[in-house]
Amino acid sequence: MTFVMGPALLFCPADRPERFQKAAERSDAVIIDLEDAVAAPDKQRARGAILAQLGSSGEGPELDPSRTIIRINPAGTEDFEKDLHCLAHTPYRTVMMAKTESAEQLRALEGFHVIALCETAAGIVNAPAIAAAPNVVALMWGAEDLLASLGGTSSRKDDGGYRAVALHARSSVLLAAGAFGKETVDAVYVNIPDLEGLTEEARDAAASGFSSKACIHPNQVAAVRAAYAPADEDVAAARELLEAARTAGTGVFQFKGKMIDGPILKHAQSTIRRAGVSA
Repeated sequence: MTFVMGPALLFCPADRPERFQKAAERSDAVIIDLEDAVAAPDKQRARGAILAQLGSSGEGPELDPSRTIIRINPAGTEDFEKDLHCLAHTPYRTVMMAKTESAEQLRALEGFHVIALCETAAGIVNAPAIAAAPNVVALMWGAEDLLASLGGTSSRKDDGGYRAVALHARSSVLLAAGAFGKETVDAVYVNIPDLEGLTEEARDAAASGFSSKACIHPNQVAAVRAAYAPADEDVAAARELLEAARTAGTGVFQFKGKMIDGPILKHAQSTIRRAGVSA
C-alpha cells in the first residue's frame, strides 16, 4: 500500500466516528487520534469506534487505508499495547506514534509505516536515529508537548512567533528527516481563528521543505493547501528556468543576471512538483 502524504493532514478524535468520513473528505489524509484527543476513560470506546466503522458487509472500511493515519499512544504504555491489538484487526498500516523517543521503540511497530512524532526533549535529541529506522516514513514535531517536557509554559512568544527552543526543535526534526530521505510534517497551529498566521507559517513550512502541515480544524485545510500551492507566476518562472537549463546543457550558467547551478534547479523542480504539473 502506498500512503498518500498530501499537504494538509487533519486530526480527528477517535471517539467521534461521526466525523471520520467528513474529516477524510476535507483533507489530504485524516489522522484518527487515539492519544491526546481522547480522554483516558474513553480510549477503549474509541478503539471500538475504529473497529465498528469497518462494517461487517464485506464492503471494506469507510476510510481509505492509503489516506488514513492512526495516532497511537506512546510506547511502553498499556494503551499502546491495546492500540496495537485493535489495529491488528484493521487494514490500517500507517500509524503516528506519539512521543517517540528512541529508535528502539519502533521495533514494536514492525509491519507498520510509522510517522514518528518527536515532541519531547529525548525525541528531538534522538531524531536522527529515529529517522534512520527502516519502518519510519516520516517525522513530525510537536511544540507544546516539547515545552511541557522541558518544564516550560508556552512554545510561542507574545507576538505569536516560536521561541528559540521550538525553532531549534523544528529545524532539528526537518534536518534529521531530510538526512535519511524521510517525509516531514510541521506541527499544528493551535490558534484556530488566526488563518493569516497559519498561512504565514504554512508558507514557511513549504518553503523550508516540510512535506505537510497538520491541522486541528477543517477550516485550516484550505489555508494550508493554498500556502503549499505555488503561485502561477512562480510555476511559470520555474518552467522557464528549467527550459533554460536544458538549452544551456552545462552544469552552471547565467540566467537573467543570476548564476544558476544544481541547487537552484532543484528549487525550481520542487516548485513544479508542489504545483502538480509537468515541467
